[in-house]
Amino acid sequence: MHNLTRRSFVWTTLAATSGIAFGAGKQRKGRRPNIIFILADDMGYGDPGVYGQKKFSTPNIDRLAAEGVRFTQAYAGAPVCAPSRSSLMTGLNGGHTRVRDNFALAGGHVGHKGKQEIRRASLTPEDHTIADYLSRDGYATALFGKWHLDGYDPQATPNRHGFDTFKGWLTQTGSTQGYFPAQRYDNGRLIDLPENANGKQGLYATNIVTDDAVAYIRQHLQDPFFLYVAYDAPHSPYLAPDFGSYAHESWDDDEKTYAAMIEYLDRGIGRILETIKTSGLDQDTIVFFASDNGPRSEPTPQQTRVIDFFDSNGPLHGYKRDMYEGGIRDPLIVRWPSHIPAGRTSDVPTYFPDFVPTALDLAGAPVEHSDGISLRPYLLKPDRKFEDRFLYWEFYEPSFEQAVRWGKWKAVRHGRSGPLELYDLSNDPAEKTDIASAHPDVVARIEQHIRATHTPSVEYPDRVENSKENQP
Repeated sequence: MHNLTRRSFVWTTLAATSGIAFGAGKQRKGRRPNIIFILADDMGYGDPGVYGQKKFSTPNIDRLAAEGVRFTQAYAGAPVCAPSRSSLMTGLNGGHTRVRDNFALAGGHVGHKGKQEIRRASLTPEDHTIADYLSRDGYATALFGKWHLDGYDPQATPNRHGFDTFKGWLTQTGSTQGYFPAQRYDNGRLIDLPENANGKQGLYATNIVTDDAVAYIRQHLQDPFFLYVAYDAPHSPYLAPDFGSYAHESWDDDEKTYAAMIEYLDRGIGRILETIKTSGLDQDTIVFFASDNGPRSEPTPQQTRVIDFFDSNGPLHGYKRDMYEGGIRDPLIVRWPSHIPAGRTSDVPTYFPDFVPTALDLAGAPVEHSDGISLRPYLLKPDRKFEDRFLYWEFYEPSFEQAVRWGKWKAVRHGRSGPLELYDLSNDPAEKTDIASAHPDVVARIEQHIRATHTPSVEYPDRVENSKENQP
């Protein structure tokens, strides 16, 4: 089953015979599509212009939506970075994936923040990623930017998990080196960036990632590739080379900086889109854009003020680290010219575990075990009706929490033995009114799904209750 010649034959047959699957575009005969996943960090549902932002602009993100499908009920894998990315990469939800929090409760790799010992969970060789699957199937694979799935092990780069090429950082650049990092990984080697040595600010992390992505696309014009572009922005601390287009606004400096960070991010997306077009790859390339969780509102009042000033979570309740919609519902846009209808909106509920089966389906590769479904039918026909299914999350910071989406219903639990809160998102998208007592049958059905979905974990043992005091 691993014969690449056979894979190519299968793909060519599918492309030639399945008009509904691949449309009538100008994709080169027999060529499997390139897949690019662009991930923002801590960007809220209400930050892109096409999702309602009024105070700053995101013309290139908006262009993606104008030329593709914009999802209005898309969810990340978790309300913080590492477990969300774990779900994205493995196709498993929070009850099954290896990394279920930014910090492990037991096991994992040990590091220190000052005198405080910190543990992080890591993917193991047993954990297969979308890069593993696509690499095995003949794709070139690359990651530029933030990895965040291998704890504090300096040797545990994404190259161990299916990525042929990795340039970036193992954890959050902004919190470890600032947005002007003095070092970065080039595959397995940690290299110096002399432009940023001794506090200099010659290279901005967002631009570094964009430059790497653009160069990679230009170097891979023939064979199909999977490119994961994992920006740090707009994760705190708020840092940018300048205030950009917002220098003359009467806002606070933090507000100008946040807007400028997203402007640099959006500009990078524009450069990637332009490179795809000028390289003749527009019809051959599927671009996904999403954020890893909701906007961060802590630990400082100024961060909360900035997020509230821009209404970064839009009409949603909650922020990063919340299981409410503001913590996990995020932008998702998918573009594939001449294949995916342009300028469409989809209300299909979807979440990060869907990416692995979707990418494999689009690539003509075997769909591996996943907690998600392929979105291909809904991408190619955005008006297609969907069946209600369960979406599941769990999280351990500041205490164990769970959430479930089932059709119009949303359930949230705080603590291992806490009661389920229940919300009807069709009438109460801001999750203001808990109606669990009025719908015991719905609560019972969701409880049953929770019991079936949560699995034990070495790094997150059921007997341990996390506490905010133990987190950096």
